Amino acid sequence: MEKFIPYEKLSKKKKRERNAERRGTWSISPVTRRPGNPKAYKRKKAQDWETDPGSVPFLSASAAAAAQMEA
Repeated sequence: MEKFIPYEKLSKKKKRERNAERRGTWSISPVTRRPGNPKAYKRKKAQDWETDPGSVPFLSASAAAAAQMEA
């Protein structure tokens, strides 16, 4: 049987091991989660126009204008 040593007197390495053992049983992550800043620039959203065919309605208008200029 191991001798009891108070947490405050444990070495840094032993404290880390003990904390890691206890963390393994947590069902959720203890990291604080915050909602994103709505004013921040979103790169993913800026690239979505390439994959979403309905988000670029001006293509048909500009294609029609280019066709008129050539004619």
